[in-house]
This record gives sequence, C-alpha cells and structure tokens, in this order.
Amino acid sequence: MSNYIWNRVPGGTFFFTVNLFDRRSALLVERIGALRAAVREVRARTPFHIDAWVVLPDHMHCVWTLPEGDVDFPDRWRAIKTSFSKSASVAEPRSAIMRRRGERGIWQRRYWERTIRSESDYAAHIHYTHFNPVKHGLVERAEDWPFSSFRQWLAGQ
Repeated sequence: MSNYIWNRVPGGTFFFTVNLFDRRSALLVERIGALRAAVREVRARTPFHIDAWVVLPDHMHCVWTLPEGDVDFPDRWRAIKTSFSKSASVAEPRSAIMRRRGERGIWQRRYWERTIRSESDYAAHIHYTHFNPVKHGLVERAEDWPFSSFRQWLAGQ
C-alpha cells in the first residue's frame, strides 16, 4: 500500500481538487444542497476558512486556510465526503473491494492537495478555482457559474 505524505503546515493554506468516482456524473451540482450541508456541518465541528470554492458537476476545487496550529485537513475531507455520501441515495456501481471495505463508490479515493507557498501562488490558485467553469465550457464568465465563491470574492475586493 502506498504511503501518502501530506505537507503538514500548521495554520496553512491549501488548494484541493476532489473528484467523483464517476467523472460522467453531475451529482455534485444535482445535490449541491447536501454538499453545502456537509461542509457547514464539518466547519461547525472543525472550523476552517474557505478562501475560494467552485463545484462543478463531477469535481470541485477549493482553497482553505486552517486555524493557527491546525494541520488536519484529511479528517475534514473524510467527514465531508462521508456526510455527503450518507445523504445521497444513489445506487452507484461498486467493485468487490469497495463492498468489502464498506465504501460507497461516489468519490475517488484520493484527492489532490497543494500547499500554498506565496502570495503569487495563492492568487494563481484563487484564479484557477474561480475560472474553472469557464475552462470547462460551462459558462462564458466566471460570475455566471452559480456554484462558486467568485461573486463573494469579488465583493470582498
């Protein structure tokens, strides 16, 4: 089994990409209310700041800043994925291994994480997050995508 090593920076800022197992699915936008509820529930128990977030049909990107001294984004992601999965009454295909482990088959097992290291890195990842719906041809302007923090980010500028 592979050992994944996260860059544990207390109070750090991180960029994430999290994918559905079925990349043809639109479950994230179809069940956006359940996803938002899962995030609210986890943030109430283990707070973190959302710097940027965009939800596309089959994946999402976000930038989080953890509280000072905190390094535990993996447990937060596990809790968000679990809460969302429990709310979804989807009969997704599962392999024998997934069934044996009690896994649903909604999420890809891993996610991509990058530690933000500078102001320019931060700006680039905020931009990438907010303009991802444009990149994927879902809208012509970032502000037109309804499942994004872009408008809130603009208001704070």
